[in-house]
Amino acid sequence: MDPVPGTPFGVVHLDVPPVTSGLAVGSLVSGIASILVSLLVFCFGVSGPNLGGAWAAGAFTVLGALAGTAAIAAGLLARRQIRRAAPPPAVRFTGRGLAVAGLSCGGGGLLLSLVGLALALVLQFR
Repeated sequence: MDPVPGTPFGVVHLDVPPVTSGLAVGSLVSGIASILVSLLVFCFGVSGPNLGGAWAAGAFTVLGALAGTAAIAAGLLARRQIRRAAPPPAVRFTGRGLAVAGLSCGGGGLLLSLVGLALALVLQFR
């Protein structure tokens, strides 16, 4: 407690514990979803070239690309939020590892979705 000069009052600074960034958690969840959707792209692309598997793979590629892009964007925003310095009474954010994992999972899922679509198209028109 710090006394306020010239008054009988004091100021109390509460210690606010750090909070895990919601953007970092969302980035990781979206990145993992992107990887799972990219596995669906591979499954539809490889298993059904005679049944129009390229169409299904293309539809899931759009979903995987959106999830991967969202994971990358949320991961970058989370890293910025965590890096920002906050004065003592403000909330500090943690979760840098979650943000980096979300970035890498989102990038991997995006890349795997595109590779799966390319494989599905090659098998479809072979």
